[in-house]
Order: sequence, then C-alpha cells, then structure tokens
Amino acid sequence: MAKRDYYEVLGVPKNAGEDEIKKAYRKLAMKYHPDRNQGDAGAEAKFKEAKEAYEMLSDPQKKAAYDQFGHAGVDPNMRGGPEGFGGFAEAFGDIFGDIFGAGRGGGARGGRQVYRGADLSYAMEITLEEAAAGKEAQIRIPSWDDCGTCHGSGAKPGTSAQTCDTCHGQGVVQMRQGFFSVQQTCPHCRGSGKIIPEPCPTCHGQGKIKNQKTLEVKIPAGIDDGMRIRSAGNGEPGTNGGPPGDLFIEIRVKKHEIFERDGDDLHCVVPISFAAAALGGEIEVPTLNGKAAIDIPDGTQAGKQFRLRGKGLRGIRSSYPGDLYCHISIETPVKLTEHQRRLLKEFDESLKKGGAKHSPGTQSWADKVRSFFSA
Repeated sequence: MAKRDYYEVLGVPKNAGEDEIKKAYRKLAMKYHPDRNQGDAGAEAKFKEAKEAYEMLSDPQKKAAYDQFGHAGVDPNMRGGPEGFGGFAEAFGDIFGDIFGAGRGGGARGGRQVYRGADLSYAMEITLEEAAAGKEAQIRIPSWDDCGTCHGSGAKPGTSAQTCDTCHGQGVVQMRQGFFSVQQTCPHCRGSGKIIPEPCPTCHGQGKIKNQKTLEVKIPAGIDDGMRIRSAGNGEPGTNGGPPGDLFIEIRVKKHEIFERDGDDLHCVVPISFAAAALGGEIEVPTLNGKAAIDIPDGTQAGKQFRLRGKGLRGIRSSYPGDLYCHISIETPVKLTEHQRRLLKEFDESLKKGGAKHSPGTQSWADKVRSFFSA
C-alpha cells in the first residue's frame, strides 16, 4: 500500500512551521497512543504513521529531501550517499561525476568508494518525573572494534588482501550506456578495490568485531514522548573508511498513574466526596513537585476544572512551565448501611421540599425534556 503524504497524515499545510507540525503530532499521538487504545490495531497503525511523519517533517534535512523528492527522498532503502539521498544521488551521481570529474562517496574520481554507516535507533523508556526534571543515564549499545586476530585487515594471519582483478583496485567499473560512460561499484570487491582470498577466521573478513559499549546519555528536562536525541558517530561503521552513522535515542514516556501530559500542561482527575462537593472546603492535590491546595466552593459540580498556574512542566523550548488542570469527579457512595440509606432518603426528601433551588441543573433539564415532548 502506497504511503500517504506526510503533511496529509498530520493534517497540516506544506508551508506549516515547526510549532504547527509539533502541535499536530502531539494531538494525534495523544489520540492514538497504544496505551490509550489497547488491542486496537487501527489506532496503533495511525500512531506509527503519525510518528513517522513527524520524524521526517521535524528534521530540516529530511523535510527538505521530502519536499523535493517525496517519499523516495527519505526512504532508507534508497540511501546511497554520505547523507542518504540515495535513489537520486546514486542513479545520477555516477553520470555527473564522470562528466565533471568527481566520484561518489566524497572520494576523488577513480578512487575506491566509501559509504557512510547506517544509523542506529535505541528506545529509552523514562517516567514523567524524569522527563520533567531531566536525567543522566547509561545505555549499552553495539560497537565495532578492530579484530585482534587480523588487526583490521580482514585477512587470515600470514596472508594479505589482493588487488581486485575486475576493477584493478579502483573499486568501480565503467559501463557504456549510449553516449554516457556510467561508473558503477565493482560487483566483485563491492567497492573496496581489494579481494581477500583467505578471510580471517575470527571476523570472517570484516576486519571488525561487534562488541558492546556503555554510552553516557543526558536527557534534557522537558523532553516529550516521541522525541529523539542524536548521538553523532555512534551508529554502524562506514564502508571502506567511510564515516560512521549516528545513534538516535527515541524517548518513550511511561503512562503516569495520576497525570496526563498535554504539551507543557498536566491534567489529573481529583475524586471528592458528595459531602465535600456540597459543603466546599480546602483539599490537597498532588503536583510533580509536591502538594498544592485547592479551595472547593460549596455546590461544586462534577467536571468542574481548577487551574494551577505554573504547576505543569517546562518544555525543552519553553521559557516558563505549563499549568496543572484538576478535573473534579464526585464519588457516589457505595455499600451503604441501612442507617446511612435512611439518612440519605430523608436528605433527598428535604431537598425535594426545597424545590428547584437545590437542584437547578435537574430542573432545567426537566424543563427541556417537557418542551421536547410537547413540541
């Protein structure tokens, strides 16, 4: 199935700015996040689609490539050059390089081909508190070290690599296509210019051994779910001496038991008793930095919202913190004793005798119902 246009996925115009793209992604991520739609494959697919669109359009280089070439400009399966505008760069780069005297991969014409290493992705799960305050963490990632047996040559000890007979050590071969002389990677040595008759038994001719290393990562305060941290040069090694790729650390914020994040703001549901809602009074509510007090007016209704300024969190690009919104939920008493049930009935009767002044919402609703049926 063909991919949808990234701008269409996020619901933003092609001239949308960084903030507009970010806001659109957050809205979709909140709506379709797997934690909020467990077992819903459709929601999970939309979440992944929105995430992919945001990753491409929030990166200036990838956005520029997408705006110019569409999906082909950012398809990793078409990567082929130092920065990976592969399908186009590789298809036309050899022709233009042959005409103007420049080879692919940043090397001189006729030199062996070098390629940038692939990027790596690492998913890191953190708590909302850690996202708000920031943290330093250690992660284990793959590393590639020179083979101790062949010292990086790839050849069995006592032997050495030989010059490729097909490309004569150039790493490329010339092919005629009409009026053009097209330069392509040598299929025999794969651009290295060398052939290893007897590969090293330890690294199997690769010259490197895959290990693990510990990397120190600093998570900035205010980071949000889905954001990525780039660690330059910690991806896979390049080919034929090419530069290594990068490591992208993707942040996943765990679902919090109390708070739900919306940008820099936080939301929470505060349950209170029927009596507290009717009589009013001061209650304590949690914040990320401790406790805060809310003055509940008498007669507070379910769904009432209270705003605590500055009790949210400060985003990476924000100069001041967001707010905390407390949504009041009135609990209905359960498992009443006979005495409590009798008292509650007496209380209900006394309210009815008082007329509509005690239940203005109920009276208004009843009037609307009567008007509806009499129409």
